[in-house]
Amino acid sequence: MDYKNLCRAVEMTAKKVGDYIRREHSMFDIAKVETKGKNDFVSYVDKTAEKEITETLAALVPGSGFIAEEGTRNERGEVFNWIIDPLDGTTNFIHGIFPVCISIALQENGKTVLGVIYEVGLDECFSAYEGGGARLNQKPIHVSKRTELKDSLIATGFPYYDFTRQDKFMNSMADMMVNTHGMRRLGSAAADLAYTACGRFEAFYEYGLHPWDVAAGAFIVEQAGGKVCDYNGGNDYIFGGEIIASCEGIFDEFYNKVNYYMKK
Repeated sequence: MDYKNLCRAVEMTAKKVGDYIRREHSMFDIAKVETKGKNDFVSYVDKTAEKEITETLAALVPGSGFIAEEGTRNERGEVFNWIIDPLDGTTNFIHGIFPVCISIALQENGKTVLGVIYEVGLDECFSAYEGGGARLNQKPIHVSKRTELKDSLIATGFPYYDFTRQDKFMNSMADMMVNTHGMRRLGSAAADLAYTACGRFEAFYEYGLHPWDVAAGAFIVEQAGGKVCDYNGGNDYIFGGEIIASCEGIFDEFYNKVNYYMKK
């Protein structure tokens, strides 16, 4: 598999669909939103974007399967499977704000080998393929070189349906707010991970996530020199619903902090 050329084709696909999302963003009618669950929304834009993405990717890698948020395709491939969020940040989108991202990852035999995140508002395409490093608009990127948590900017996301760990989460945020440069909540896990990969954030953590929220971003962080794990230090961060990602310099300190507050 030629990951480099495949990654370029996926970038082009994401940008093309991103153009459609950007046009719809400027004129979207919130009355057209469907509700999947508490604070969990979908629109015709999500579904149309996913359909176009899956059709293109199926042609790029014949026989590949899909794990896609809106379920427009859900067959599994024996070797290759795409993990797709056609519009990460739907709540942002329906309220007319950014960031809004397209997130696409490819797994080969259960291992992620390619990731692309396209942030529609700033026209920024983050990408990586196995062994090729990470890039932003084709320029190499690397995680932050900071070495202490006190000098770091931390990203997180608020739970929107699973509030069973809310008290632990709030305690962790209170600690981070006092002992770091501060915290940011963008409303898109894909953007949080992409910004961690390029050094805008030193670290990111969140729970209550799905594979399509994090698969591409986690891979891009790793290819940019960062480290990723779940809240217990393991590797179940794509399908396990929780993730810690950071630059290498603060990883141990940040992991210990999150684990102290958030472990089950």
